[in-house]
Amino acid sequence: MKIVVTGGTGFVGRALLARLVSEHHEVVALTRTPASQRAGLPERVTVAPWDGQTAGPWAAHVDGADAVINLAGEPLDARRWTPAQKERIIGSRVGAAGALREAIERAAKKPAVVVSASGVDYYGPVESGEVREDAPPGEGFLAGTCVRWEHAALSIGSAGPRIVILRCGVVLGKGGGALRKLVLPFRLFVGGPLGSGRQWFPWIHRDDLVSIILFVIARKDARGPFNVVAPESVTMKTFCAVLGKVLHRPSWAPVPGPALRVALGEMAGMVLTGRQAVPAKLQELGYTFRFPALVPALTDILR
Repeated sequence: MKIVVTGGTGFVGRALLARLVSEHHEVVALTRTPASQRAGLPERVTVAPWDGQTAGPWAAHVDGADAVINLAGEPLDARRWTPAQKERIIGSRVGAAGALREAIERAAKKPAVVVSASGVDYYGPVESGEVREDAPPGEGFLAGTCVRWEHAALSIGSAGPRIVILRCGVVLGKGGGALRKLVLPFRLFVGGPLGSGRQWFPWIHRDDLVSIILFVIARKDARGPFNVVAPESVTMKTFCAVLGKVLHRPSWAPVPGPALRVALGEMAGMVLTGRQAVPAKLQELGYTFRFPALVPALTDILR
């Protein structure tokens, strides 16, 4: 297939591009800084510039593509959430979806499917009970961001493509992502749960996330939102205990919630709250997780 990817130079995107190339797809990566991002990408990936906000010359790559995968968005942990940074977080997501919609509307041959990232933060904090894809949106900045992000992505469907929304948990993988920051205190023997430790910690191995993207592209009956989380639900306390076990380190030094809020401001809510999201729709469609449980997932990544 010919597949166009936005956000392909990030932590998830680079693994996705490598997988797509290994399976002999024709891949175009749209990036704001093509010259600097070319290094490290597979040679067979075509890199094209875009601004993530408007349909420019890059739109020619969308015309005739079989699928578009939209991972673009300002990293949530790039910097403290000032009002300006919040606007960047929302604008980068909504703007990318809007630019893709414009390009697809203009295309003579439109892609059959658009897969767009989102997050389980859509549901807001949920203290108890399983959260499936039909649960209502929650409250707060992240939930509101996901609602606007998904609305912008779903609007692309008016141009014809099938739309799939990936509500991702915390993505765990080698060489980056949230795990890199979580591991450091444990390696220094000062690791422990963040906050109360009772909050749910929905997670997904990066390899499974990449496989799920390919799975929903291939399955023509896959549409709408999917919780992209592993079947094994764990709390923050359990996650940190398993992380310590895999690293042969204790999990004994919890970080109090108030201290995190002082250090991170509103961003602390990302780790101090959670929800027990379950991959109901993926399981109904028969997706087989390579890493359904946390111990083998962390062992694969850290050893």
